[in-house]
Amino acid sequence: MDFMKNKTVLITGGGRAVLSNGKAGAIGYGIAIAYAKAGANIVITGRNLKKLEDAKEELERLYGVKVLPVQADIADGQDNQAVADMVVAKAVEAFGGVDVLINNAQASASGVTLADHTLDQFNLAMYSGLYAAFHYMKACYPYLKAAKGSVINFASGAGLFGNYGQCSYAAAKEGIRGLTRVAATEWAKDGINVNVVCPLAWTAQLENFQKAYPEAFKANVHTPPAGYFGDPEDDIGRVCLQLANPDFKYMTGETLTLEGGLGLRP
Repeated sequence: MDFMKNKTVLITGGGRAVLSNGKAGAIGYGIAIAYAKAGANIVITGRNLKKLEDAKEELERLYGVKVLPVQADIADGQDNQAVADMVVAKAVEAFGGVDVLINNAQASASGVTLADHTLDQFNLAMYSGLYAAFHYMKACYPYLKAAKGSVINFASGAGLFGNYGQCSYAAAKEGIRGLTRVAATEWAKDGINVNVVCPLAWTAQLENFQKAYPEAFKANVHTPPAGYFGDPEDDIGRVCLQLANPDFKYMTGETLTLEGGLGLRP
């Protein structure tokens, strides 16, 4: 994976979270580990500064890479383009550019039905997910064009299959899928590779839910056909790493679904 040496990846929602076995317990952190192992410079954003600083300490100590944590949040009631521009400016100041943008951050009020959803809950999903992807893509565009780089956005089966109680989350994720396809069309001439991944991962949140509410977990969480969930680093992080490989440029614009280690299905 030496194609990432001296290159920079910006990952939104990249704070540290681990499982009880010590492995990565969040998709963003799993992606950060995969890129750290490949020797990339890493910029991580998120709302929780401690999780970002914990990620920086562990990634730098274990893999000898440089990590820049930037506390940032795309939310209602503020100049969000200025927030994204600030993060990208710090990345460029530290590392000279951005080669890969990964829009992973997403918050939502899952479990609330459409009829009961409030506008604030809907806005939470749209701003943290869809609008964040939009603003970061705009902010990174000149640097991605110069580097002939990659954008990897995250959607979800919630939108593909219409999951109960996830109206705002599904809407945000389907918006991200559409945004990704348009960017792939418009930015192909610039040599920018743009893809969207729909993952299903075993995370610290799921693990905690299983421990705290075993009966509810059994009733509501369904194991994929492969018999296990995707690993944030091994399955999802490594996929994101390969999508930044110049040899994979032909895949631009694809929607990729990763389910429990089964691999990619366009």
